[in-house]
Parts: sequence; C-alpha cells; structure tokens
Amino acid sequence: MRTDVGAAIADRATTLVGVPFRLRGRSVEAGLDCVGVVAHALECTGRSFEISRDYALRGEYLARISAFFDSDCFRLIEAESFQPGDILLGRAAERQVHFAVHTSHGAVHAHAGLRRVVLTPPPLIWPTIFHWRYIGD
Repeated sequence: MRTDVGAAIADRATTLVGVPFRLRGRSVEAGLDCVGVVAHALECTGRSFEISRDYALRGEYLARISAFFDSDCFRLIEAESFQPGDILLGRAAERQVHFAVHTSHGAVHAHAGLRRVVLTPPPLIWPTIFHWRYIGD
C-alpha cells in the first residue's frame, strides 16, 4: 500500500508541472509555491493537512517544518533511498529552504526564478537536508 500512496503523491505532483509560481500560493489556477506543491500532492492521501501561509521566502523555519512532519503519518528517512512521493527539503540558499516531491523522473517543485512548477531531473542542485515519507495512519 505504501508504494501505491507514494506513486499517487508523485503522480499528483507531476500534474502540477507548468502551474504558475506564486509565493504562499495554494491554488492551481492562481499559482503555487513549493509548500503549495507539497500540499496539493498530499491531498491524494485523503487527509486534510493544515499548512501555514505565514512565512517569507527566507527565514528560520526548520523547527516549524519539523513539527509539521513530526506526526504518525510521516517518517523521517535518514538514507538517500528515495521513493516516488517522498517529500524533500533542500537548502536553496542561506536561510532559504525549498520543498520538492520526488518522482521516478526527478523532483517536482515550484521554481521562483522560472515562475512556474517544474520537474528537475536528478541530481538536485541544492543539498537535501530532510527527507520524509508518507506512511499513512
């Protein structure tokens, strides 16, 4: 079952490629940021996640992010054993973190510079600092 859910998360993320970028965006029509991409991808799990919009492009958010993923439905993955649907958090710049959803073809993420959601083939240009897997209830 885990593989099916992971594949569904990855498939949902892939459908977002081409959606416009918008900081704090949660609407496919109006635009998404990297947090919005993860939020939309996780919708296919059938769970409702309350995801904050109270953040800036740069800041110290690791404690808040870790608290969100510190639940029974996510597992922190220590190794670089990526599976489709895994949620990656990278260090894009100093005080700037960036989310992506791993797929079998690369990582789906909202690219502020390109102003749209993109699929980036491996390897990612930023270091992955955290990596979570949705495991359900």
